Amino acid sequence: MSPQYRKKIVVVGHGMVGHRFVQAAVERGLTETHDIVVVGEEPRPAYDRVVLTSFFEVGAEALSFLPEGEYDDPRVRLVLGTEVEGFDPETRTVLLDGGEVVQYDELVLATGAAPFVPPVPGHDLPGCFVYRTIEDLEAIREAAAGASVGAVIGGGLLGLEAANALRQLGLETHVVEMAPRLMAVQVDDAGGATLARHIESLGLSVHTNAMTSAVVEGADGRAVGLALKEAATIPAEVVVFSAGIRPRDALARAAGLDLAERGGVLVDEQGRSSDPHVWAIGECAAPGGRMYGLVAPGYAMAEVAVDAMLGGPGAFTGADMSTKLKLMGVDVASFGDAFATTPGALELVYSDAVAGVYKKLVISEDGTRLLGGVLVGDASAYGVLRPMVASGIALPDNPEDLILPAGRGAADIGLPDEAQVCSCNDVSKGDIVAAAAAGETTRAGSTCGSCKVQTKKIIEDYYASQGQEVDRSICEHFPLTRQELFDVVAVHGHRSFDQVVEAHGTGRGCDVCKPVIASILASQLNGHVLEGDRRTLQDTNDAYLANIQRNGTYSVVPRIPGGEITPDKLIVIGEVARDFGLYTKITGGQRIDLFGARMEQLPEIWRRLVDAGFESGHAYGKALRTVKSCVGSTWCRYGVQDSVQLAIDLELRYRGLRSPHKLKGGVSGCARECAEARAKDFGVIATEQGWNLYVGGNGGATPAHARLLAGDLDRETLIRYLDRYLMYYIRTADRLQRTAPWIDSLDGGLDRVREVVVDDALGLGSELEAAMARHVDTYFDEWKATIDDPEKLERFVSFVNAPDVPDPHISFRDERGQIAPEDSSGPVSLGTTIPVGAP
Repeated sequence: MSPQYRKKIVVVGHGMVGHRFVQAAVERGLTETHDIVVVGEEPRPAYDRVVLTSFFEVGAEALSFLPEGEYDDPRVRLVLGTEVEGFDPETRTVLLDGGEVVQYDELVLATGAAPFVPPVPGHDLPGCFVYRTIEDLEAIREAAAGASVGAVIGGGLLGLEAANALRQLGLETHVVEMAPRLMAVQVDDAGGATLARHIESLGLSVHTNAMTSAVVEGADGRAVGLALKEAATIPAEVVVFSAGIRPRDALARAAGLDLAERGGVLVDEQGRSSDPHVWAIGECAAPGGRMYGLVAPGYAMAEVAVDAMLGGPGAFTGADMSTKLKLMGVDVASFGDAFATTPGALELVYSDAVAGVYKKLVISEDGTRLLGGVLVGDASAYGVLRPMVASGIALPDNPEDLILPAGRGAADIGLPDEAQVCSCNDVSKGDIVAAAAAGETTRAGSTCGSCKVQTKKIIEDYYASQGQEVDRSICEHFPLTRQELFDVVAVHGHRSFDQVVEAHGTGRGCDVCKPVIASILASQLNGHVLEGDRRTLQDTNDAYLANIQRNGTYSVVPRIPGGEITPDKLIVIGEVARDFGLYTKITGGQRIDLFGARMEQLPEIWRRLVDAGFESGHAYGKALRTVKSCVGSTWCRYGVQDSVQLAIDLELRYRGLRSPHKLKGGVSGCARECAEARAKDFGVIATEQGWNLYVGGNGGATPAHARLLAGDLDRETLIRYLDRYLMYYIRTADRLQRTAPWIDSLDGGLDRVREVVVDDALGLGSELEAAMARHVDTYFDEWKATIDDPEKLERFVSFVNAPDVPDPHISFRDERGQIAPEDSSGPVSLGTTIPVGAP
């Protein structure tokens, strides 16, 4: 053989696993001796299917692993939009659909899996889809434009992702699952019930124990509903099948390779098929006769195959099938022996139906080892719990501390070096520490992202153990933390970003430090966020004093302190919503949100609201949102204090208060807690003697109950403590850090907060109170100031050279049943072209 001869590897399939094979081949030197040809049937390079639903928000390019369309290594040729018609093991050739024949020395099948569509009558009607590729999503989006209701057949991982996609497209959505619970493979009955409640609270309808008997055909030949066995037919103009997957093994079958009993190319531990020159990796492969339907095992197979081609001894002997993801804003995780199949296994369960949290640990019979678990509603402990299963770390004396809410447990468990931290990329704690020591990187956290927090902590702990100071600078432009920046702005009296960066930073700033300094300036000076050069510092929402929505429109949220509103003001909100064709919703924070406003409509909408006595609700800012209340002693027979008036007074006192993250409060008139005050950043609950003050409650991704700071306070003392607490948080919290993690990050936690706020241990009480008094005295309504200033109004146009023309790239549709106005001031239908010059 000539020394110039280079062997050729042909990879069939350019999905996530095929791409990982090529990455590993380049990184490990396989391309020094081999050329690689990758054939992908999709028209685009590999992209992240794990977060496929986010395509509607970020677009295809943001999901791509190869946005440039080719690999940096010239020895890798990428052929897209091309199907492989077959291959011949005898001649070692691959036939492409265009007629090209490609010779190979080694062939790697990475063809993945195909959605399973049950053969029910009507499954092939127009309006029926599968959910696997970006092209599938584009077709679903097109169909949804003319529909109002959709259904997904299958309540597993992909099924719920598909349901979320239909929901994002504005369809009334049904989920039909044959099993008795959602995500039957990952969670138990109680976890599935908790997940179902979360999903139903978002407006979706869940049908479990439901079998589809047919897709109902309408008069126009399209799908109009689903017929269910022993249940009423449900309407569905868009039907998405997500009832499982099947390995795409047709090429191997046609070539005569050995297949597993349930499908998939039968391969050994290194990925070789029954032909030693043909390999299979990912979902099309069946090592040991088993198909793995997650990306992490596919990645492991790809790397093992590359090592084997290089002569290495690696082997794929199985995979961690643990899963952590966020479905429609709900954390769901499953790891280890989640169903307690181990003989003698014990279950330890924490359930909070009100908060929508379910956690289960499966432990060994002797109570010493963690075997598995299920987390729904709060999976923040996943990064610690899952490695404990693989490493066999001894459980603490009180294992319930591992799953109890913050402040009631949270045991600190040290992981051994062999503990796997990133299951997607098979990265252990030891790998992360070794990379940190060598100044190198790993892929930990780069796929599903569930281990990012744990990875960051391991790196920081390593550097701290080496006696090195961990750099917590806000960004590369400032060698300061947010707290340090807050202090230097206060001490030096800076009034602009330019002054701050000239005195304490370098460069021109970035999207991290600019909003941080804008928030600090707003907290200290209380000036208009759009005044002068401050307007260039704001993020998208603050820049237009409104929350941008996923369809490019904006929300309008007037403040309704304590949820109390007059009939006249209700009428004005209804008239505005009617005249501008806005969708209205009463929120959990006792406000009325209006959705669907175009940018150029915002000033006129707010002019009418301001004239009626409304002011900005700051739903767009990192600021106080609402102070929720029950009806209190005025109406409720159980109320012991006037919670409504206190909620109104607190909301008016702290309105416009800019902070590191959004702030929410609540006031309950008795211990029955109807205002859910303990789920807020600050909560007040009435007692017979006065008020109990709770702090550090958060909703969101990591729910935490607020904890008692002080009890039986009179009104004056309550407000004084709240002033101190909020200003202490604003001064010392990190960027985008909510109050619960802020308290936990303090040395001493809640006790430290109590020392500063209640005991005034630092002697800062008067200073913090004075800072709050300045805020109260200088408050003004941002929207009123904006509509009174012609210069500020100039920014509210879609095109600066045609200010009266709406942006034609933004499409509008009626949402959830509101009636569009007949005049041109309201929304137009999705897909309608707005003519140039239209009003």
